[in-house]
Amino acid sequence: MPICAYAKEFLYLCKLKAVLNGGKDYSNNKKNSRKKMKKMMMLAAIAATLVSCGGGGGRPQFGDNEYPVVTVGTSSTDMQTTYPATIKGVQDVEIRPKIQGFLVEINVKEGQTVSAGQTLFVLDNATYQASVRQAQAAVNAAQQQMNTAQLTYDNSKQLHANRVIGDYELQTSQNSLESAKAQLSQAQASLANAKEQLSFCYVKSPASGVVGTLPYKRGSLVSGSNVLTDVANISSMEVYFSVTEKEAMVISQTGLDHIPAVKLQLADGSIYAHEGKVTKMSGVVDPETGSVQLIAAFQNPERQLKSGATGTIIIPRQNNNAIIIPMSCVSEVQNKKFVYLLGNDNKVKYTEIKVDPQTDGNNYVVTDGLKTGDKFVSNGITKLSDGMEIVPITSEKYQQKIDDQAKAMSAGDVLGAMNAADGVKTLVIAILVGIVVIVVIFLIGMWFGSWRAKRK
Repeated sequence: MPICAYAKEFLYLCKLKAVLNGGKDYSNNKKNSRKKMKKMMMLAAIAATLVSCGGGGGRPQFGDNEYPVVTVGTSSTDMQTTYPATIKGVQDVEIRPKIQGFLVEINVKEGQTVSAGQTLFVLDNATYQASVRQAQAAVNAAQQQMNTAQLTYDNSKQLHANRVIGDYELQTSQNSLESAKAQLSQAQASLANAKEQLSFCYVKSPASGVVGTLPYKRGSLVSGSNVLTDVANISSMEVYFSVTEKEAMVISQTGLDHIPAVKLQLADGSIYAHEGKVTKMSGVVDPETGSVQLIAAFQNPERQLKSGATGTIIIPRQNNNAIIIPMSCVSEVQNKKFVYLLGNDNKVKYTEIKVDPQTDGNNYVVTDGLKTGDKFVSNGITKLSDGMEIVPITSEKYQQKIDDQAKAMSAGDVLGAMNAADGVKTLVIAILVGIVVIVVIFLIGMWFGSWRAKRK
């Protein structure tokens, strides 16, 4: 019979005797009863502790200081780098009026597709139309004056040929003709300017695209400082993102053509159906952020991408000499990561490593701190300390020892091992249950003793 079983049986006999004595003494001496109450409470705690050992078992304990050790090697892995990005149309144009005036017509709606040269807005143009008519009248008058000067000059040439007038009169008529022509040209220029001013009242789209927001309504007084809307050509999109100066130097050496096709993750987490290509890189480093801007072009046939939206650029990359270790063998302290390296004397050394920020959720790619041929502890690191001497074994042997020990464990031991994390909770519950049971038995004993005293 297990030791815990003997302890439980012994405790039961002690409790029975205590109850019987408690009932008898209660009728004679209350002070003695209180003492026995304290003893009963102590027995309850002991009982709970003994009961708690009934589950048996715990985590595997080899007892020989053996830990699994793995030798560092390299492998090929596909990785990716992400950058926050802003999406813009290949041609985003701010629409502003060239003149000041009241907005009398809005011929488009937000989100409408427009073509180049299409009229978007009309400003009040009554004054400009009057200017055009006035300029046209000035042109007509100048035309007539020029016609008259032409007749005078033609007549003067005939008279001069017949020696009726001299050279002076001929030259004067010619000068009058040239002056009339100049006045006509000036009037025509004024007419062209008046027509151009009138055309400014009709705000047209300079490019094909999609209309943005319309912040101004009919009747608003607008001028060149006001943006009436935006027109974005979204047939193809440009996605802007930035890389570090160090990364930009590498790209400059290898060229944009060596950057693989990139993907775009949208704001909802989905991946855009079409891949893009990095086409441009800024030649200036931002002095505030120390970054360099790149532009990736994406086709947008479904018009899914919108100008002004945000996303994440994903650039795939392959590492053929990556050092990959499981996260379970890495401890983290103050955002620094450490592993236990095994030395030639079988003593472990607490060593800091640096890892790639991109992970798959199970493994780290080590960028610094480990090299091929190093050996690290792959399991049980919570029990290790710096400089501790261990017995290194392979991961396969370590797993085999766990399996063998699990087979040798009883059902209660297996259950106890599975619930090791809840041991404290189980102990507390056992103590409370033991206390309740003893108190109930004690109260029954008190009642029984009082009843016997009354009978006597």
